[in-house]
Amino acid sequence: MSRTTAPTGPADLVLTGARIHTVDPELPAAEALAVRDGRIAWLGADADAAHWTGPDTMVLDAGGKLVLPGFIDAHNHVRLGSDDACVQLAGVRTLDAIHHEIRTWHAAHPDAEWIEAEAFDYSAIPDGRMPRATDLDPATGDTPAFVLSYDVHTAWLNTAALRRLGIDRDHTSLPFGEAETDPETGEPTGFVKDFAVKGLSRDGHRALKELGVPWAGADRQYGRLAKSLDDAVRFGITTVVEPQNSLDDLSLFERARAEGRLRSRIVAALFHPRGTTDADLDDFAAAAGRFADDRLRVGPLKLYIDDVVEPRTAALLEPYAGCGHHRGETFYPAAEFGELLVKLDARGFQCFVHATGDRGIRTVLDAVEAARTANGPRDARHQVVHVECLDPADTARFAELGVVACMQPRHCAPEIAGPGQDWAENVGPERWHKAWPMRSLHSAGAVLAFSSDWNVAEMDPMIGIYTALTRQPLGGGVAWQPEETVSVETAVHAYTMGSAYANFLEEERGSLTVGKLADFVVLSRDILRAAPEDIPGTVAETVVVGGEIVHESGR
Repeated sequence: MSRTTAPTGPADLVLTGARIHTVDPELPAAEALAVRDGRIAWLGADADAAHWTGPDTMVLDAGGKLVLPGFIDAHNHVRLGSDDACVQLAGVRTLDAIHHEIRTWHAAHPDAEWIEAEAFDYSAIPDGRMPRATDLDPATGDTPAFVLSYDVHTAWLNTAALRRLGIDRDHTSLPFGEAETDPETGEPTGFVKDFAVKGLSRDGHRALKELGVPWAGADRQYGRLAKSLDDAVRFGITTVVEPQNSLDDLSLFERARAEGRLRSRIVAALFHPRGTTDADLDDFAAAAGRFADDRLRVGPLKLYIDDVVEPRTAALLEPYAGCGHHRGETFYPAAEFGELLVKLDARGFQCFVHATGDRGIRTVLDAVEAARTANGPRDARHQVVHVECLDPADTARFAELGVVACMQPRHCAPEIAGPGQDWAENVGPERWHKAWPMRSLHSAGAVLAFSSDWNVAEMDPMIGIYTALTRQPLGGGVAWQPEETVSVETAVHAYTMGSAYANFLEEERGSLTVGKLADFVVLSRDILRAAPEDIPGTVAETVVVGGEIVHESGR
């Protein structure tokens, strides 16, 4: 069986000798494909490939290897990290080890005006508490230190940074976050929450630049973006959805495109913080009209309803384990958020809403229901992003309301969120069945769109697929909540067609289908047949975007 346009002449590129998994139910498999003018012109058997091959046709022999549609990472912060100028704290599990890493970096950079670090893990702080300036001071001395958590939702400052940034008991509501205070003294502790909501906003970012924090500088931003874009191509990610940008950030993508660094396609969502005006929405709509081609598209809006479980700032239906009556807060009262979503939906915006706690998720679903009631049903494809702790009563509502579950499988790995880790301990064992319910959502008919949430977790889709299949640690071991695993085919679909659909891209991407963009990846291993433990070692040997080879392993 084959599918084709008329073979009116040779193709630009022909791939043969492949095991093509198309993610297209009308033609699930093929051995060869042809590309003309950046799009797939034919799929079929090796024996027929000669009809598409001319003297100038580039012919690739896949050597019997698996070919998939290019991965679409539905939530990837390519602008955020990782930053080569920062102390890297990923995997550093104790406060003493954090001190060692910072001292080592500072000894190599004795003239640094700032010490900056990223990816600290909350579990490294003793006694399950949040970090304090006095925890950093022994390693940093009088040099101001700015340390971001692994989820970029909080910042940790030393005493010198508190002074440099003008934070004191009378100045704790900051453009870039909310500085926590000691309940006894009223003095700021050095821990700043809501950084993702405020610090990554247009105003918050400008404030950090004006205060002289190097991390916020334009060249540092571009360096992070360029490096992350290179990584995306290397991992076979042919479309990246960058979920949180201000209008100021769009020039970074334009620069990357002009300099040939935008080899993956980009969908950029615009951040809608509280206080966004109608005039801002007009500007957002204008930007969507300006950036609307298949290489760089702007349009969706990013909102937050709650924060994250680890520092106990996600909104739960019942209190956090061992925390009395504390159950977190939503950033908007439920009625106000409902009114906001009704307004945005009426204007035709698609909304990506960060929601991790079960009360936060329910608030978003209620708001979508209110929008459908007020405006009438439409193909809005609003997304709940993360869906970490979902009450079973809300599972069926995703499909009923047409809401996409944009999820990051790696986040539910036992060594990140399972027993003994802050997520599991804060939620408590009686609610572990609510954790990342991928299979339940899929079985209920919800659209799953998978992603990495880089740089919160590894960008490599192989790691996400492995975790979705096993819910085991990366090195193997006991699975956590294995009843919520999904099949490899479901995981691949969620990383391709599911993410395409979630972003209104299914007519051009997500499957290998005649007429669609020729975005595909040749993998070193057949992950559809491999043992799950072998999947993380799989690499993208050849990556093609629009019929152009943009990456070959070893080159």
